[in-house]
Amino acid sequence: MKIRQYENSDLDAVLSSWEIATRLAHPFMTNEFIAQERINVAEIYIPNTNTWVVDIDGNVEGFIALMGNEVGAIFLQPDYHGKGVGKALMDKAQELHGDLEVEVFKENSIGRKFYSRYGFEYLEEKLHEPTGQQVLRLKFTARNS
Repeated sequence: MKIRQYENSDLDAVLSSWEIATRLAHPFMTNEFIAQERINVAEIYIPNTNTWVVDIDGNVEGFIALMGNEVGAIFLQPDYHGKGVGKALMDKAQELHGDLEVEVFKENSIGRKFYSRYGFEYLEEKLHEPTGQQVLRLKFTARNS
């Protein structure tokens, strides 16, 4: 398993991880919303974030996109959930930025469980206008050793 900086040739693999994991974690999202977000990921989010991919046996199986210390996205192919791959990506983010913040849909039990296990703590809850869903803002405080 290798974590490396995103390259343009990774886009299809990143979009695949994003869409499959998004559908799994967010059953409330409409196909229309997902189709539009997929375009946004490719054209807006990826070009404007510091993105790292996880390369397993030559295949990109997930990614983390950072905007400063904000985790804009972390998505893995579901086969790699619960295997330490997400943790490795989050460790990379922490190594780069120390304290981290993230927003997660309240209904996203997969994401919430992951962030909680990693050590993120609740900051606030608010409405996500485009979906009408509640989002939780979480913070991870790096332990200075």
